[in-house]
Amino acid sequence: MSDMENDPPGVAVVTTQKRNILTGFKRGEKFDDRIDSGPEISNAEAIKLVGRGFMLLRHTWGLFIAKVILSMGLWIPGLFLGWFGKIITDHVILGRELAADDVLFPPHMMPLLRYLEGMAPMDIMLTLTILFFVGLAIIGTRAGGTGAGTHGGRDAAAESENAISGGGSSAGSIWGIVEWWVNVRLTQRVANALRTQLFDRLTRVPMTSIDDQRVGDQVYRVMYDSAQIPGIVYDLTLTPFFTLLGFAVTIYQLETTYRDVAPELIWLAWIMFPVVLFSTLPMTRIIRRTNHNKRAAGAATTNSMEETMNNIGAVQSLGGMKQETSKFAERSAQQFWRERVALVIGVVLVFFISIFGESIGLIIGYVSSERAIDGQLTAGDFFAVLGLYIGIRDTAGGIGAFWVNLQGAVAAIRRVFFFIDYTSEEDEQGDEVLHTLGTGVEFKGVDFSYPDGRQALRDINLELHSGELVAFVGPTGAGKTSLAYMIPAFLRATRGEVTINGVDVNRYSLDSLRREVTYVFQEHLLLAESIRDNIRFARPDASEEQIMAALAVAGCTEFVDRLPEGIDSVLGRSGDTLSVGQQQRLSIARGLVRDSRILILDEPTAALDPRTENALVRALQTAARDRLVIVIAHRLSTIRQARRIVFIDEGQIRDIGDHDSLMATPASAYRQYVELQTGEATAS
Repeated sequence: MSDMENDPPGVAVVTTQKRNILTGFKRGEKFDDRIDSGPEISNAEAIKLVGRGFMLLRHTWGLFIAKVILSMGLWIPGLFLGWFGKIITDHVILGRELAADDVLFPPHMMPLLRYLEGMAPMDIMLTLTILFFVGLAIIGTRAGGTGAGTHGGRDAAAESENAISGGGSSAGSIWGIVEWWVNVRLTQRVANALRTQLFDRLTRVPMTSIDDQRVGDQVYRVMYDSAQIPGIVYDLTLTPFFTLLGFAVTIYQLETTYRDVAPELIWLAWIMFPVVLFSTLPMTRIIRRTNHNKRAAGAATTNSMEETMNNIGAVQSLGGMKQETSKFAERSAQQFWRERVALVIGVVLVFFISIFGESIGLIIGYVSSERAIDGQLTAGDFFAVLGLYIGIRDTAGGIGAFWVNLQGAVAAIRRVFFFIDYTSEEDEQGDEVLHTLGTGVEFKGVDFSYPDGRQALRDINLELHSGELVAFVGPTGAGKTSLAYMIPAFLRATRGEVTINGVDVNRYSLDSLRREVTYVFQEHLLLAESIRDNIRFARPDASEEQIMAALAVAGCTEFVDRLPEGIDSVLGRSGDTLSVGQQQRLSIARGLVRDSRILILDEPTAALDPRTENALVRALQTAARDRLVIVIAHRLSTIRQARRIVFIDEGQIRDIGDHDSLMATPASAYRQYVELQTGEATAS
């Protein structure tokens, strides 16, 4: 067994301190102990996060500008429709004579009024009707907009699916269709760029850190949290801009038309904004927290399913089906409860905004009616004022809704940017390119300690050269895997340096370093693809001859030929349709086909029968003629065939030599280890 079973707890400290941000749970806590997903988000942090999200629009500046232009066009009907209603009421229905200089209208209406001046009522109606239908054909109406999306539930996952394919326009007709298409393309391009960036970042998180995270949580971030960001990002720009634009347009019309006859209407219009802000600001912290918590609960439910299915064999063999089902049901119920809490808070907030807004509307209606009765306003003015109020109410309500939605989306934004900001291997790589093994691998006074203070390696001095088959040997937890991890920079020395061809591995780019170092893990990391695709995953350009040669060397040919589809047979999840020994041999074949200068195999013969083991070791000896092959092993039959044996105990190198020379030394730590092993084997 590899000593990695002892390594992860040491590195857990790297991420345990951030566990409350990642999933809302610390190690060992039960789900009921802590549903919260981390520290509360301040207003300053929310603004900073959304500002960073806005930079994602750099991927789609053209579409974003098109969206802005198309959205601006929607304000054109708002400049005319209300006044069309006034003209129809006063000068068509009531039959009042239309004199452009004697009526209350904003300046932009004057050209049309002068054109209509002197016309008969039905001619005025015909002209306005033609203008209305022309606008309807081009822009449509704001009330009959165009939308798209998979309209479904209110939970975070359903909302994310809506958001990822969402788009729309307040307009209809040709204008609305074009804006809808631009909106959908904008959303999907930004979402795809963000998903890809997040996924790429996750693939580059240090192995010792990513091992401590939950796969379900990572899936939730990539698929659901990231989907919320595009809409809120460009809404952050469009909503405030168009809200202020709409408010300015409405105030302009009120100021230029009713400033002298009904100044109260202008003051009432100005009151709408503070009313909405004061009714929403006190609730922002609660909204952020409830939305943050519901996402943590959703991720916890996904984690529960992922963990159970990944360990389904243990669950069934230990009779844990009811226990796991109960745990999943509990977490799922908590998720739904959190969703309901968030929904209720949103509904309550909208209710209060509506109460305040409609109260001001009643006041405006009263003032307008009073002025109309006094003769200061006409019947058409009454309806025009109410139309302008509705515009202001919708504008202020849009700001309130935007602010509420922003609080909910900030939770998703922080969860996504947490992993984007997470320390990556790329942050520590150099820019030199590894071309050749050259002088080989050298450890110079290397120490390695985990953040919890446990020292895994101390004062390692070792040279490894091309053409060698070297065995790392030692008790479980001695540091064998930690030492091997130093070569491809999975772990980095806390003191000293590891060099390849005389250059510190930290100075190499990871792509060039990993291209020349192949690590075959003890765990059989196979894909649910065909055997051919599994082999080519390590080397996409591998020829058929190279694939078959690697399969033969690893002893795979016999069982592959017996499969119904041969090399094109599709494996189950993680290769579970094969036996453990077959999985191990296939993993070794995948490592061999890569043809890198350094090949490291962690317990390659643990699940092999003696005949296959001997054939594999002979093949490795042949492969070592032009490369460095390192084998981490416990089985004596494998170890004794290595050219050099490096015996490690308690993080230090105790012996170096071949099997015969080390066994000939009475005080050899390796000899004592072998005698203990053979003694136990004999006793058993």
